[in-house]
Amino acid sequence: MTDRRLSDLIERLDRLLPQTQCGQCGFAGCRPYAEAMARGEAGPERCPPGGDAGARALAHVLGMPDVAAVRYDRARGAQAPAHVVRIVEADCIGCTKCLQACPVDAIIGAPRAMHVVVEPLCTGCDLCLPACPVDCIVTVAGG
Repeated sequence: MTDRRLSDLIERLDRLLPQTQCGQCGFAGCRPYAEAMARGEAGPERCPPGGDAGARALAHVLGMPDVAAVRYDRARGAQAPAHVVRIVEADCIGCTKCLQACPVDAIIGAPRAMHVVVEPLCTGCDLCLPACPVDCIVTVAGG
């Protein structure tokens, strides 16, 4: 495959991915996962946020046979409804651990100061939830 065709395939695959950057696929984000699929190093079943429909769409672009039978790997996690997170201001201690965990820089704040989620930037990856030592981050519908 030529460099241009590979690049085009990567772009198509990346556009189909949900851009949560959650890492459930085993890669550092959606783009690295798309690159691995394009190189034949990973299959289309690794993305829980994309669900079965996403896995089938990726399989179609990859030219796989029997696309209708493709399902995402449930061992990697459950497909969750679209959501964002919010920080409970009264409980935030300003530790910055959520800032470090957020792959899309949707959380802003400073050490020892209350943090806030910029909801239009939040992808709902939930990587900040386990990082918070005081459990002041909650999920809310939307996204």
